[in-house]
Amino acid sequence: MISLQVFYEGYVQGVGFRWSVRHIAKGFDLTGWVRNLADGRVELQINGKDEEVRAFLDAVAQSELRAHIRKQTENKLENPVIARGFEIRHE
Repeated sequence: MISLQVFYEGYVQGVGFRWSVRHIAKGFDLTGWVRNLADGRVELQINGKDEEVRAFLDAVAQSELRAHIRKQTENKLENPVIARGFEIRHE
């Protein structure tokens, strides 16, 4: 199992980015969440088997969202992400 924090930069707010990511996540066996940040980035935290997480991140990168992503940064998390399924957070 792997837990990652991913930041997306670019034109990623106000374009349905979080909804699209949640929709893509439904096709994968993983848990996590996605939210907008005040600085204009989108943050994603995710848990799952390494292959499943990588396939999901590839699916996001190859989706229609690719036109909005200028930069993607990943950090490994020490502790698993607490989430029920995959959700959009509004905090």
